[in-house]
Amino acid sequence: MTAIPENVKRKIQGIMTDKGESRSLFLKPFLFAISICYGELVQLRGTLYKKGLLRSKRLSCPVISIGNITVGGSGKTPMTIYVAEVIQGLGYNVVIISRGYKGQAEKIGGVVSDGRIICMGPDTAGDEPFMVAKRLKTVPVIVGQNRFKAGRLAIQKFKPDVLLLDDAFQHLKLNRDIDLVLLDSKKPLGNTYLFPRGTLRETASALSRGDAVILTRSDIGKPASLDQIKSVVPRKPVFHSFHTPYIYKIVTGNSAQLSDGLNISSKYDFDIFKRKRAFAFSGIAINDDFRRTIESFECNLLDSLGFPDHHSYSNRELDEIVRSAMDLSAEFIFTTEKDYVRIAHKIKWPIHLIIIGIEISFGENDMAFKSFIKSRLQGLIKRNTG
Repeated sequence: MTAIPENVKRKIQGIMTDKGESRSLFLKPFLFAISICYGELVQLRGTLYKKGLLRSKRLSCPVISIGNITVGGSGKTPMTIYVAEVIQGLGYNVVIISRGYKGQAEKIGGVVSDGRIICMGPDTAGDEPFMVAKRLKTVPVIVGQNRFKAGRLAIQKFKPDVLLLDDAFQHLKLNRDIDLVLLDSKKPLGNTYLFPRGTLRETASALSRGDAVILTRSDIGKPASLDQIKSVVPRKPVFHSFHTPYIYKIVTGNSAQLSDGLNISSKYDFDIFKRKRAFAFSGIAINDDFRRTIESFECNLLDSLGFPDHHSYSNRELDEIVRSAMDLSAEFIFTTEKDYVRIAHKIKWPIHLIIIGIEISFGENDMAFKSFIKSRLQGLIKRNTG
């Protein structure tokens, strides 16, 4: 199968995100035609499950799914970490199941972490499951394209009270008890077109399958977002959440520590970057978001490089990143926590490498969201043990 040239990929991504040139007279109608066919197939699949012609399998313990209806980053992985911590805080044992996208174990499945020891590296597990395992040191993490098989493995090995699925809203093969649907407040329904003309995996009506909607990045979203969603699902709870950046690690040479001699009062102390010369790179779903985060630190961002999501960095690319930063006399290089798990210990960093992580906060919605999870889980656990 012939690979799509990079310049065509960029044009398609530009059209999907409304950043493409309107002069693409052929490409837009072509993508729109494909999106109609895609939408028909998605609708047919959903109807087959609804009528019972295709059946969802059920596991023996409650299953919570975190997903979305758009392609790209709405914050599913940091939300998975946050919800796992909420479940643990309620006194339940939880196991996280991820597809393990682009990891060597994606098809065969396996245990990334048993809640004590990390058993796979990022190349085998996939970058996001490995990152989750590094953050949640007491929560088992399992990967596998077949979520039912992965769920059975989790139940057999760890006897959890709850299974938490990362990115599984469209995984209708497995029955879920609670579906949490994330939407980016900036563009909750993308450009309103289905993939590949737009970023929608499903039409907005699919939100009715969810049990709650969570608007992410609510601090930079438009107030109209809430009205837009409420018009689609008027009787579903809608929560607002926020992405809070923090300093995950600072690396110099090949050693990592929190401060590395820099005068940092806390992991949220970005004052040391003010007016300092900086360079950034990332390979995530929306690289522009990471660039804006770095700019919010009020540093002098000299340049930034964006790579595809889940990008596997070569040594040559990392050398070029360092050389570009040094040519600009940068004092800091910024990257994301997700990128760092793919490059840790690959090279020595002659400039401070600042790794930025993301935490989820619900602000004023915090108690309401935790109460929602608590009440729903109590009912599910009671049903299972009754």
